[in-house]
Amino acid sequence: MTFDQLDIHIPDGTPLPEALARTTHLAIVAHPDDLELLAYHGIAAGYQQPDIWFTGIVICDGAGSPRSGPFGHYSDTEMVAIRRQEQIAAAELGQYSAVIQLGVASAAVKAVSNAQLIDQLWQLLNACQPTTLYLHNFIDRHQTHVGCCLQSLAAVRKMAATQRPLHILGGELWRDLDWLPTTYKAVLDVSPYPQLRQALIGQFASQIAGGKQYDQAALARSKAHATFAESHQTDAVSAISFALDLMPLVADETLTVDDYWQTILTSFDREVRAHWQAFNT
Repeated sequence: MTFDQLDIHIPDGTPLPEALARTTHLAIVAHPDDLELLAYHGIAAGYQQPDIWFTGIVICDGAGSPRSGPFGHYSDTEMVAIRRQEQIAAAELGQYSAVIQLGVASAAVKAVSNAQLIDQLWQLLNACQPTTLYLHNFIDRHQTHVGCCLQSLAAVRKMAATQRPLHILGGELWRDLDWLPTTYKAVLDVSPYPQLRQALIGQFASQIAGGKQYDQAALARSKAHATFAESHQTDAVSAISFALDLMPLVADETLTVDDYWQTILTSFDREVRAHWQAFNT
């Protein structure tokens, strides 16, 4: 694969090898607008910073998105084109190092193991070598998100151990992660540049005006997380998102997703029981 064949947009015009190599925060997501909903923590980290850069990889073309209102008559082909342009506009606004849109069909992502996609992601990961990687998580309710998470993890496992990210975070979208036990939960401050965050999500008119108020929902959820994070303290920040720590699945390649899930559930069960059993002694 040559990167010249990919749909890549670099807002500041830096040559492609340099734009990828300067990446410190990378997100691999399913659809246009998932970067802005799931990985804003990384976008904000790199915004107007000379030594911190965010790059986004969008795997799917978004053809199957629900639509109504002004977008109700759009064909799948038309929807793909407009969502592509919306993602480019968001990259420009957020000053991303690069945005890469692979245009893969959702069905291909949900295959048990898509060797071609895994190899493509592996090559991009090697070119970027980010410190922090944002993915979907494997307990998301959206099957395409789960597929993207698993294919991405397989690509990370192909990397040399010394080149892998130091942090791999499975962000929340179609299931909140506030319930995760502390050991497995990353708390991400998404309060910086609130106007930028709202504007980034607002770039995706095809989704919002098309019948999904992601702009209001995402901002409200992170505000709620910040308020309910601590019962006996005032709010430390104004907006929080949560992520599942996925590093154990890379640090130990013998660990299966099922085993990791069972470990998380056991820990959650133990935590809940500890709270109410105190009243039964």
